[in-house]
Amino acid sequence: MATASTMRTAASALLTAVSDEVRQKVRLPFADGQRRWIEYVPMSRPGASLCELGTDGRKLAHRLLATALSPAAYAQAMAVMALEEVLDRAENWRRGRRSDDYSVVLFGGPDEGDMWGWRFEGHHLSVSMTLEGDRVAPTPVFLGANPARMGHAGAMVLRPLAPEEDVARALLAELEPKHRSAAIVADEPPPDIRSGRRADLDPDLRAAGVAASDLPPRARELMWRLLHVYLGRLPADLAAAETARIDLGRLHFAWEGSTEPGGRHYYRVQSPDLLIEYDNQDDGGNHAHTVLRRPGADFGDDILAEHRATSHA
Repeated sequence: MATASTMRTAASALLTAVSDEVRQKVRLPFADGQRRWIEYVPMSRPGASLCELGTDGRKLAHRLLATALSPAAYAQAMAVMALEEVLDRAENWRRGRRSDDYSVVLFGGPDEGDMWGWRFEGHHLSVSMTLEGDRVAPTPVFLGANPARMGHAGAMVLRPLAPEEDVARALLAELEPKHRSAAIVADEPPPDIRSGRRADLDPDLRAAGVAASDLPPRARELMWRLLHVYLGRLPADLAAAETARIDLGRLHFAWEGSTEPGGRHYYRVQSPDLLIEYDNQDDGGNHAHTVLRRPGADFGDDILAEHRATSHA
């Protein structure tokens, strides 16, 4: 797979560019317990921050991140990071938020010829990749935005997660009354995405709402579009591979909360092998969290299980 090769090249370049001291922070063993981790709040995290990498290392960390994202998703990620400065101003600089407070960490290494992985993470951004040879497990991928929208003079200035909201609203609006009734499962949204910051997904989080198989063609098409908003965060070869693995006939769409633009709301698209979540209820519905996850395959769990079985045999 082309993306795997690109990731190896980018990761190797980063390791070569940084000092020995920084390299010790950037590179941890693959078996490190912090590999299976998703954390999208401001806090200390493993790896080296962008400000520790130096000018060249910082650029190479961005290049590594770009190998995991489509051009559009990379632009979203850059907007998410820039919003740290906007949020810091809104908070009157009290918390010292910084757009360089993002860390990169490798688990194992691209030169070891075995399984390895890497993560780029900070407030409202967490991208984890796990590799074995040419195979890439590209989830979880988390993007958030605070503020989710910023306007001026009656026009929108910035709205990084617009497709994630707009396509879901188009789908909801397209539903016939009986399907809409089935899709809306609660009047209030949850306080956050239900998967939260858990490495292991809650097995009791079951598909809810309306089944794609019950929808007429136009609504089903919009559900596919929404699915590809999230899978389209990945490079084309990874997106195609992930799409091929999903049982499209078992997808469900569930909505919670307000159906009015600007209102507090949540939705998820789910099947046994896929979980997409969007939550925008904090700060009066102007603080969004979104995630793409693959139950049983996050952090390369499926690849690792196969690898262990083969090695044991």
